[in-house]
Amino acid sequence: MAFLPNGDMLVTEKSGRLQLVQLNNGTVTTVQGVPEVAYGGQGGLGDVVLHPNFAENRWAYFSYAQQDNTGKKGAVVVRAQLDLDSQLPTLENLEMIWQQTPTATGSSHYSHRLAFSPDGYLFITSGDRERQAPAQKWDQNLGKIIRLHDDGTVPSDNPFQDQGELAKSFWTLGHRNMLGMVFDARGQLWVHEMGPRHGDELNLIVPGDNYGWPLVSWGNHYSGLPIPDHDTRPEFHAPELYWVPTIAPSGLIIYDGVLFPQWQGHALIGGLKSEALIRVQLDGQHAKEIERFDMGARIRDVAQGPDGAVWVLEDGKKGRLLKLDP
Repeated sequence: MAFLPNGDMLVTEKSGRLQLVQLNNGTVTTVQGVPEVAYGGQGGLGDVVLHPNFAENRWAYFSYAQQDNTGKKGAVVVRAQLDLDSQLPTLENLEMIWQQTPTATGSSHYSHRLAFSPDGYLFITSGDRERQAPAQKWDQNLGKIIRLHDDGTVPSDNPFQDQGELAKSFWTLGHRNMLGMVFDARGQLWVHEMGPRHGDELNLIVPGDNYGWPLVSWGNHYSGLPIPDHDTRPEFHAPELYWVPTIAPSGLIIYDGVLFPQWQGHALIGGLKSEALIRVQLDGQHAKEIERFDMGARIRDVAQGPDGAVWVLEDGKKGRLLKLDP
């Protein structure tokens, strides 16, 4: 979900539709010009964010799963200018600016969440595609957080300048499947990550750090085989907060609105398996779960509206878009 300057909302659907929702009357219009996506499993159309100067340049960024000519798949990020003046909203001048390397079989762990930093850099979460080992490899961008200029070029001050050309785009490594990313008021980046069997994480992102996957986790493999705990490998960045049992986090904001003043500076996390909206208090570099709201449905995404209302998007073919206010 992304809010336009006029208060309307863009919503992605995994099947490949990008919807323009006019919140004043509930009208939903399908945006034209969206490329074909590889739909299935966790694939399809992913995240959408607006350029910080969208009002002037009309650039919208979105991610999706794409299938190559060998049948393998990977996430890509494109940008396009959104024409809202035509009879139907349309994407124009589309440019692909990033893609997962390598592509892989299967349809899991794309991650492909997007966020702009306060200083205008584009951040991308790149999941491990359920391959595990690539999260620690320099010649593959799976299991990494990526930092780019807004046109997709690589900044020269990224932390890994001596590990090969591809690694120059990495901000951090050692990640599994990250479905929420947001900057706080201090400019700190927070990302949550689905664990294997339990062990979901909320991480404060420090450039150049290694977050340990698949070498450490607070969860275990689905087969039941144990994974060493973070305590066993202090050289890896341990999560600021973790969950056992799983919440299956998806969607993340840090609230700064006026409708819920007691939530100021707190993280709100959607839960898939937990079917909840979870409030987490952030205190500098520390995090603590404060409250959990039972939503009765899998929550795929969370957003804050211009008026401070909280919006949640349910997962599934019958998923609803809900507005929460006091």
